[in-house]
Amino acid sequence: MISHPSFQVDPWSVRQTGLNLEVLPQSESVFALSNGHIGWRGNLDEGEPHGLPGSYLNGVHELRPLPYAEAGYGYPESGQTVINVTNGKIIRLLVDDEPFDLRYGRLRSQTRELDLRTGLLHRTVEWTSPAGSTVRVRSTRMVSLSQRAVAGVRYEVEPLDTEVRLVIQSELVANEQLPKATEDPRVSAALESPLVPEDHFAHGERLRLVHRTQSSGLRVAAAADHVVDGPEGTRTSSESGDNVSRMTVTSRLSPGETLRLDKLVAYGWSAVRSLPAVVDQVDAALAGASSTGWQGLVDEQRACLDEFWGCSDVEIDGDAEIQQAVRFALFHVLQAGARAEQRAIPSKGLTGSGYDGHSFWDTESFVLPLLTYTAPGSVAEALRWRQSTLPAARDRARQLGLRGATFPWRTIDGSECSAYWPAGTAAFHVNADIAEAVVRYVSVTGDTAFERETGLELLVETARLWHSLGHHDPHGRFHIDGVTGPDEYSAVGYDNTYTNLMAQANLRAAADVVERNPERAADFEVGEEETAAWRDAAEAMTVPYNEDLGVHEQSAGFTRRQPWDFADTRPDQYPLMLHFPYFDLYRKQVIKQADLVLAMFTRGDAFTDEEKARNFDYYEPLTVRDSSLSACCQAVMAAEVGHLRLAYDYVGEAALMDLDDLERNTRDGLHIASLAGTWLALVAGFGGMRHGDGQVSFRPRLPEMIGRLAFSVQVRGARLRVEIDGSEVTYTLVAGDPLEIGHCGEKLTVVAGEPQSRPVPQVPARPEPGQPPGRRPERRQ
Repeated sequence: MISHPSFQVDPWSVRQTGLNLEVLPQSESVFALSNGHIGWRGNLDEGEPHGLPGSYLNGVHELRPLPYAEAGYGYPESGQTVINVTNGKIIRLLVDDEPFDLRYGRLRSQTRELDLRTGLLHRTVEWTSPAGSTVRVRSTRMVSLSQRAVAGVRYEVEPLDTEVRLVIQSELVANEQLPKATEDPRVSAALESPLVPEDHFAHGERLRLVHRTQSSGLRVAAAADHVVDGPEGTRTSSESGDNVSRMTVTSRLSPGETLRLDKLVAYGWSAVRSLPAVVDQVDAALAGASSTGWQGLVDEQRACLDEFWGCSDVEIDGDAEIQQAVRFALFHVLQAGARAEQRAIPSKGLTGSGYDGHSFWDTESFVLPLLTYTAPGSVAEALRWRQSTLPAARDRARQLGLRGATFPWRTIDGSECSAYWPAGTAAFHVNADIAEAVVRYVSVTGDTAFERETGLELLVETARLWHSLGHHDPHGRFHIDGVTGPDEYSAVGYDNTYTNLMAQANLRAAADVVERNPERAADFEVGEEETAAWRDAAEAMTVPYNEDLGVHEQSAGFTRRQPWDFADTRPDQYPLMLHFPYFDLYRKQVIKQADLVLAMFTRGDAFTDEEKARNFDYYEPLTVRDSSLSACCQAVMAAEVGHLRLAYDYVGEAALMDLDDLERNTRDGLHIASLAGTWLALVAGFGGMRHGDGQVSFRPRLPEMIGRLAFSVQVRGARLRVEIDGSEVTYTLVAGDPLEIGHCGEKLTVVAGEPQSRPVPQVPARPEPGQPPGRRPERRQ
């Protein structure tokens, strides 16, 4: 989409000119604003035309039944779907009784710009009404990073050629009519008018609506306050009903005069608080925002982002598109988790309703690594949310006849929502992904209090799951059978290498954390016998390997399967899951997304350099990348084994997943994990960053197309800047105590004010492996 002529490439913004209905739904996702608690899609201020109206509150969902053709024990009975809550964005305008609608009259110009440094969405429109009056409309929209419950709009109208009579209607609207988004009638029923009115209010410049969801029983409140600045004679009035609360402003303006409206909106929801309590909650949030004022909120927003960019910015010389894309990615990942505060980070963030608003394993495996090094506080909150869902995860484990906790494959509130058990229940690796996120966070931050209060419980319960799920064979080897790894084209396999290696790390980490915190561990009745059993299982973990081919197997027996017939697979038959039965996919050598390749990234210590190179070359021609999660992983490992040109092309695919709408579904929301993967591909791929044994290390290497790469990371409270410029890399400690790091096997101690430079080793050229026909990433020019 960014290649559409209406979009411009800019290092610090995303800018679109004109009205382009063919990319309107995608632009609504791209221009979405969020803070992890509130999400506003980038719909036009006046509400129409639109692709998908969207106002979301993290955790607010509706329930729907999950009927099965054949019943089975342990199937989830209820699904969850994110819903469109009260829309506080809408500001309608009438110019001499003509509705401001870009489909009518004459659109003289329109510009929309998402400023990544300020977190503000700007819009400027010049429009001539059907009756011939021309006005300029300017709006600025924000979702506050500093005041969690607050969003707002500044809206200004100015006549350009003649006196006009203006009417502005600022609204709160619930139960908006939505376009049909799915053929599933169960989902449609959940989305159609999901909010039951409970209370409405309008007086002066203050508006409020309170609703309750029909089945999930969640109470949702939205309130708005306004400041109006216009010429003498400007008047306001207000009214409310069950689903609409409206303030109307009327004024007469001459050229040179401006009517300005500042609108602040506060949201709140609860599953347990009473109606008066929720009303008090949003009124209090609104009072705080009003006392801060519009400009105060803007200043706070800039301060938050100045701090974030100081810790996280990535600079690239040589590719303007990827430079824009990585900052776009960082901004949206920050938005997804900044103020989630013990709520999930959904796979689409709060930018759209794709995947029903569910959170998956990609939060811990792709999003949290980025945030650990750039905004670690949000990682602690995300993992505390997982801890809060442990009661449901323990219940699920018991239902499945297992010990410990079985975390859900897809969820909003912590209970399993996947109706397809081979890709849901069997994908147990989500438990190890959560454990790895805990270990990474504690290691990088040194937050021992978090380890005791949150990390230990998560590690213990996931370790118990693995020990009860696996078994020792007569030779003492430990196996985990009947599970699905990251590759969703291979289900219910035996000894999936990724799963086994991640479970191995989980078991060892759990035993270690118990030894470090014996008093806390006693609260969960963990003894030496149990931790010894975990260590035994980890030591005896089976890792399948084909001696004849000299490669690790994705799962036991994978390399002996019949190869997929790529030659007779047409380009229009991708993604394969929409054109071939899973039965056929499951028994062939064809890979949806990086699996064994991902294992080599996350558990690089378990493979030699030679094994990594052979494994990558074997699995590359089998991987079709029918998942947005694959390109970034392949980029990292392509760079590590020496295929720098291929890695560069994969970086481009990950970076432009949404800006170029590569999977044709950006309209449903952004791919937050792929956005995070852009950072991983650059920092872990070309920067060669790894973290192990309590130390961060680097093995930098740049493709010839990139002249310079610079990035910053936070480690143990210190801020480290890494700049790779041609054949040299410089490490600079920007803030914090001296930091020990690794560079290509050499240990360095970096001290503030004393940058250290080292040569970048040459990467030996190796023959590049092929990909399935038609599935090579686009060659970047």
